[in-house]
Amino acid sequence: MNSIKLLPFPKEIETTAVLKKLTRAHQALAELKGIAVSIPNEGILISTLSLQEAKDSSAIENIITTHDDLYRSDSAAKLFVSVAAKEVHKYANALHYGFQQVKAHGLLTNNDVLHIQATIEENSAGFRKLPGTALKNDFTGETVYTPPQHADEIITLMANLERFINDDDLCDWDPVTKMVVIHHQFESIHPFYDGNGRTGRIINILYLVKQGLLKIPVLYLSRYINQNKSDYYHLLQATRDTDDWQPWLMFMLEGVEQTSKQTVALIEGIKATMQTFKQKIRSELPKIYSQDLLNNIFRHPYTKIDFVMMELDVSRITATRYLDELINIGLLIKRKIGRDNYYINTALFGLLSNVHKK
Repeated sequence: MNSIKLLPFPKEIETTAVLKKLTRAHQALAELKGIAVSIPNEGILISTLSLQEAKDSSAIENIITTHDDLYRSDSAAKLFVSVAAKEVHKYANALHYGFQQVKAHGLLTNNDVLHIQATIEENSAGFRKLPGTALKNDFTGETVYTPPQHADEIITLMANLERFINDDDLCDWDPVTKMVVIHHQFESIHPFYDGNGRTGRIINILYLVKQGLLKIPVLYLSRYINQNKSDYYHLLQATRDTDDWQPWLMFMLEGVEQTSKQTVALIEGIKATMQTFKQKIRSELPKIYSQDLLNNIFRHPYTKIDFVMMELDVSRITATRYLDELINIGLLIKRKIGRDNYYINTALFGLLSNVHKK
């Protein structure tokens, strides 16, 4: 078993190369933070982009779903098209919970982490209490890493990690460096029986929000990890084995930079498409135009009559008329799937699904 040092450890890890990379990561994060707050309703980005993050993070654990299944599912009504879609929505719900806690209290506590994992896994097993957990190679069955086995050690390490997350005076590392170290420490402690990877990736986003580097949780870091999965797992273990932090830091900082830029491009696309829709509705359907209606069809790539009724506080007849008129001017298409009618914002759906193909 690799022994895990308490944080902060005395080793100097912010090398010249890391500091240069940090500058680029910060520039990209600042641009993302700026454009994210330019969307008039932050709920649009939280609803759509958190589902993207949830989809990518779940895919790392081989939980694969389609965008179609994802947007046809209704988390509020607990109606899911597939088991995988349900798993992704649970992740998004856990992320939303964590975001609300950080926003309200400015802290990210172990109680929050426990609640996040419990939401993902739908159990309250808490931190591991029994020995026997080992991380194995999927192909060979060989043990790659044995995390701490004893409950008291896990509790000590998690208490130390909680303090490191919330006490900025413990060390003067850059906050993005801290996020990368926190992620490595959490995955090395591996405090839960299940859900460690997904919980750890939620902590990444929430820490950036806590430190004021993002206002809302919209960073696509799981997509980068999923695309570079073998490097990610190799560098996690290599850092444990060698205590050389530079390769891991450079890899994760590259991920912050890349995914920030990709998310900026996506938000720019959403913003431009919203503006086009707004002008078309205002000019062709001035009697039904409202910002709430525009928000609805961008919050839900697959909207439903019930969503419009609830969010605009209108009758079923009125909601149906609004959606039919949007179909008539070519902004939505209608699909009957099972017993439900879905009104699909194909322009938004294309933006969200095509980001994975770039």
